[in-house]
Amino acid sequence: MAKVRILPDRVANQIAAGEVIERPAAVVKELVENALDAGATRIEVEFRHGGRSLMRIEDNGSGMTRDDALLALERHATSKIAEAADLDRLHTFGFRGEALPSIASVSRFELQTRVTDSDVGTEILINGGKFVHVRDCGRPVGTRMEVTHLFNSVPARRKFLKTDATEAAHIVHCVRLYALASPQVAFTLIEDGRVIFRSPECSTLAERVTEIFGQQIAESLIAIDSVEPGLKLSGLIGRPGVGRATRHEMIVFVNGRPVDSRTLNYALIESYHESLPKGRYPLAFVFFECDPAAVDVNVHPAKREVRFRSEPQVRSFVIRSVLQRLREVGAPVVPVVEAQAIRPGAEATLPSGLAPLVVPAPVPRFFAATSPAPIRAALVVPVAITVPQSPVASELSNRDARPEISMTSWRFIGLAHGSYALFETSAGLVLLDRRAAHERIWFDRLVAQFASGAVTSQRLLLPIPLELDPIAAALLIDRTKFLGSHGFEIGEFGRNFFRIEAVPTWMEPADAEPFVRDVLGALRDGRLPENNLALAREELARIAAAKAIRLPAAPAEVALRALVAELFATRTPLTSPSGRPTFIELNHGELARRFQK
Repeated sequence: MAKVRILPDRVANQIAAGEVIERPAAVVKELVENALDAGATRIEVEFRHGGRSLMRIEDNGSGMTRDDALLALERHATSKIAEAADLDRLHTFGFRGEALPSIASVSRFELQTRVTDSDVGTEILINGGKFVHVRDCGRPVGTRMEVTHLFNSVPARRKFLKTDATEAAHIVHCVRLYALASPQVAFTLIEDGRVIFRSPECSTLAERVTEIFGQQIAESLIAIDSVEPGLKLSGLIGRPGVGRATRHEMIVFVNGRPVDSRTLNYALIESYHESLPKGRYPLAFVFFECDPAAVDVNVHPAKREVRFRSEPQVRSFVIRSVLQRLREVGAPVVPVVEAQAIRPGAEATLPSGLAPLVVPAPVPRFFAATSPAPIRAALVVPVAITVPQSPVASELSNRDARPEISMTSWRFIGLAHGSYALFETSAGLVLLDRRAAHERIWFDRLVAQFASGAVTSQRLLLPIPLELDPIAAALLIDRTKFLGSHGFEIGEFGRNFFRIEAVPTWMEPADAEPFVRDVLGALRDGRLPENNLALAREELARIAAAKAIRLPAAPAEVALRALVAELFATRTPLTSPSGRPTFIELNHGELARRFQK
């Protein structure tokens, strides 16, 4: 039986590093936080090869004496707290005392620091957790930390790092978060010797957002400032109707700390339920402030998550504040289903293999409660048809078998609310969801195109500009070839700036930018896997199906006949690509039960 023993400090530090230092961006985060806690007004961050070979963080903060610098490299040594009660009154980013020894244990770590009342600074060099030297050095007041050869002492961890472009994107995103958190601090970010951004001290958050995220995003934001006893919400939120496919641009700060808070995120999403379609997320750069004793930041080793002592109170305050601000700007109510359309004449096109049908006498198109029009003709819709199936991915072929539905005729009655077509059948009544039916038809059509490689594109007379955050830009660069094979031509036009120069023929140019953003959101969420082309094409077709359709307000009867016929020619006519039913049927038994017959 193995004996119980105390682990050496070096091993303990490497274990702690596994919790705190997940990737190069985590190193930058911890060291930038230390610089801000030291009162720095100027911070410079430099990295090379995605942070693998070099990360340097230099500031003009208060610095450290030699004794403090040596003590800071010991586990659980910190100047931020002294007792457990201090956790209830935290005003600093760091407090755990684990970052520096953890970083030094898995890299070559050099620290240079100097305080105001000293003529010389202190230089400490540690390699893989082992002290190399401690000596005097010349430097200005402040601290300089240099981390090289990250994870060289634990090569297994190094294998899990992503590409340099991906790791660099995470570092850039991290620095931008803390630049947003502290607009009064000047930030400089350098990658591989090239300045990514240099932001001087800013007087307002709006200026910092403009410098970091660009004018395009800044113009779509409005200011918010709400105060209640013990609670405050300030910052910038997106205008009504401006949304994203993912939550990556909902950035929340709690007492100045960038965090991932489910309570605040869901409060923001709920606040926009009348201003954004379902499935879209608002833009937000908001600062929530409360009593430090009312929030627990000691939940996660990396301090990414927080918990509130009264989450219902926080949630209701945020919802009230955002709703009030949206009403002040006169937010129009957006319908739950996002307004999209289908190309003119698309509904009137009969599927291939069907003979033209004789159009009967006109029928009423809308219900009129006061003077219902009599039904004068029956609409016969052929459902049991044989249409050559388009080649689609083998996975879809195996999984989606078209059900056998035996119907002889449907009689069209009219439209309800412009979205639902009502038919009388021999079995009862059928309500057809036009949008869901179109999505199913377009999904099958696009999957067939993607699988055959027959995706035609149209060049744009005026290219569409596209400005992205660093992570989204890195993802787009990695998947440009994939998008190019599906009808898109996107060229890089500067750092994190692109131009959409061609789109597939089925897409309206106005839909190109939101569609690309939705695809990038799916990439960030892992819904377009690189190692499974069939699944990636299926997800791309699912996103595209929602963008390809245009619904005429009052379709002709022949268009609805063609819609039903083409729907039942698909492999899975019962549901849309998102799993919603395309139609519901109320049989005679259900109708009798409802009317208590």
